[in-house]
Amino acid sequence: MLVASQTPQSPHVLREYAMISDGERAALIGPHGDVAWMCAPRWDSAAAFSSLIGGGGSFAVTPASGRYVWGGSYQDGTLIWTSRWVTTNAIIECQEALAQPADPHRAVLLRRVRAVSGPALMTVVFEVAAEFGQHNMTRLKCADNVWTGRSGPLYVRLSGAGDASVQDGVLHLGFEVAAGGVHDLVLELADQPFHVAPVDADAAWAETESSWHDAVPSLLTTIAPDDARQSYAVLRGMTGTSGAMVAAATLGLPERAQEKRNYDYRYAWIRDQCYAGQAIAACGDYSLLDDSVRFITGRLLEDGPGLKPAYTVSGGRVPDETDLKLPGYPGGSAKVGNWVNEQFQLDAFGETLLLFAAAATHDHLDLENWRAAEVAVQSVTDRWQEPDAGIWELNNDSWAHSRLTCAAGLRAMAVHAPPAQGGSWTSLADTIVASTAADCLHPSGRWQRSPSDARVDAALLLPTLRGAVPAADPRSLATVDAVRSELSRDGYVYRFSQDARSLNQAEGAFLLCGFDMAMAVHQQGHEVEAMRWFERNRAACATTGLFTEEYDVEQRQLRGNFPQAFVHAAMLESASRLATPPNRIQS
Repeated sequence: MLVASQTPQSPHVLREYAMISDGERAALIGPHGDVAWMCAPRWDSAAAFSSLIGGGGSFAVTPASGRYVWGGSYQDGTLIWTSRWVTTNAIIECQEALAQPADPHRAVLLRRVRAVSGPALMTVVFEVAAEFGQHNMTRLKCADNVWTGRSGPLYVRLSGAGDASVQDGVLHLGFEVAAGGVHDLVLELADQPFHVAPVDADAAWAETESSWHDAVPSLLTTIAPDDARQSYAVLRGMTGTSGAMVAAATLGLPERAQEKRNYDYRYAWIRDQCYAGQAIAACGDYSLLDDSVRFITGRLLEDGPGLKPAYTVSGGRVPDETDLKLPGYPGGSAKVGNWVNEQFQLDAFGETLLLFAAAATHDHLDLENWRAAEVAVQSVTDRWQEPDAGIWELNNDSWAHSRLTCAAGLRAMAVHAPPAQGGSWTSLADTIVASTAADCLHPSGRWQRSPSDARVDAALLLPTLRGAVPAADPRSLATVDAVRSELSRDGYVYRFSQDARSLNQAEGAFLLCGFDMAMAVHQQGHEVEAMRWFERNRAACATTGLFTEEYDVEQRQLRGNFPQAFVHAAMLESASRLATPPNRIQS
């Protein structure tokens, strides 16, 4: 029997991870076949595998040969990942997926090893360590090639490893797959006892592949159909049955080493959800748009003007930030919860109106959604003059982006409202724009961040894209020029100039802003330039094609939590918008 020695799994650079997901939770797979991260049973549950941040747990399916090189790819338009290893004597693949349709109480992780060329000699190390490594596996027993056990609150079942041995509560297995053969491993993690038979691997694979095929459109009218389908699949995989889309699958991954900018993004941000919904609307497929509208409607009708910036996927309060007392990903720290739960972000109301307007354009807004839109309008009416934390979640200020986004949302919804109501909303938008111009118009003619902050901000590209002011407005033209000259380097865009340091020393390039820049210059009629911005930022992804929030241009590394949903949304929207000739403006 081949036996692997148990060694701590060091984290990899982010570009080497793949994510598999089923909408209710995700797992990150590393180049050694290691599950480095998986929360179960839900996105914001404690992790059962957390070596990514220095916690416990292992599910590594690795070639027994010490010499191999790694690669892999996603099945087109899915989050079904295939790891591929070329060893000295063989080519081995391991297909990975979280089974669909998903069960909120039970995660099913499918792993199928295939000997493509030559025999596959594999080792498996398996230990579920619930609550970020606080609990070992207990009550282990094997019957009919199926192991069962417990790890803290989780029930564990592993099929396909009947020959494994137990050493200090950890399963170790070595097996060989003849050339052309396959071997299935199926892990089930649940918060309830198992009342059904173990999963049949063949049936689960067939149903999962069919589910993905039905869920992701072809997107052939975009400028990059393959990558557009992949981004759509990411958004689909990060959206659960509640309609909520998590911002990212992970927590604590640093945006900048040792600078304490490492957060928990396993929650549903209102703004991010609206970005995704608008991207989907631009592509002409509406199931994810409906999910976004449904989740946002529920939050507005429940919380009204007290709308929070983010919620748990079940619509609850995001927990306060606490330290897990783990080493964390190198350069970061392991914290759960997020301080955003106490913030007011005015632009969220504007983004919800833009989302509802996109849905109304495609006749996907019902009476309850209209009620929510009216709540959002009333909230803007009551609160637009209040300071807020803004898109970047900083100190409270009268941020120009927040106010202009509300104006854009009001204008967009006014188109679909009865004349008297629509006129009132347009009038309010005019008032907000005039007020913002009175205290946030820079002497150069561009928009500035706030009355007390004269810097330009890449977020100020968005209100023009969304219609707060016309693209031909001199303020719009000047703002794009300022972002181009002051905040861009080498085809990438930074949020704002943080301090006296150069842009790249303060933080990574912000990929959301790069895609927004592509759409902004396209809107102004500069199609070739738009393609340059798009292609530069499209390339700033992992080996697996996934995006993080930031990109370290000098080191060509991904920074921040992984993957970041709103970047995939921006990529998807720009791939759609750049495929249509712009309405050329007069310069």
